Amino acid sequence: MADTQPEVEVRRSARRRRTVAWRREGEKVVVQIPASMSRAEERRWVDEALRRLERADTRRRPGRRAGDADLAARADRLARAHLDPIAPDGAWPRPASVRWTRPMRTRWASCTPTEGTIRMSERLRDVPGWVLDHVLVHELVHLREPHHGPAFRAAEAAYPRSERAIGYLEGLAAGAGLPITDTDGDPDDPEEPDED
Repeated sequence: MADTQPEVEVRRSARRRRTVAWRREGEKVVVQIPASMSRAEERRWVDEALRRLERADTRRRPGRRAGDADLAARADRLARAHLDPIAPDGAWPRPASVRWTRPMRTRWASCTPTEGTIRMSERLRDVPGWVLDHVLVHELVHLREPHHGPAFRAAEAAYPRSERAIGYLEGLAAGAGLPITDTDGDPDDPEEPDED
């Protein structure tokens, strides 16, 4: 379970006979149980609901608990699955390091191809796994294609949920009022301003 336990509301129902259900309502977890259930059973089911919700959150939001080593391993799996098959020589370049960094002002992530380093904004810790994967693939593509030209976009499209993830990130940036317009900035792309 997480270090901080969410607020839990238990709703007993005389109509509910055997089943237990739970869901999130904002920051609160609502657990619905039969009215006849004992306090001990109630505690057991509340603990079970919180455990299952935490496990589901971890699967959907893998960045929450991921360290730099987890991020590097994830990047390697993505490169093997999506980029190695399209690499002209059969193997896409691997980064020397992949790490989390403090939130960037105008980017979700950045790659320095000459050093082989990828930095992922801490803002990405709470995105779904498929969005995190898109950003990692985007940065991995930069290891071979430094600019956002046609070859870059074709390689980026090897990850099947890229277009959907781009839309998610655009909506996230707009909703939070962030000045982020692309996964990263490309100083040689006139449509993408260089970060100061």
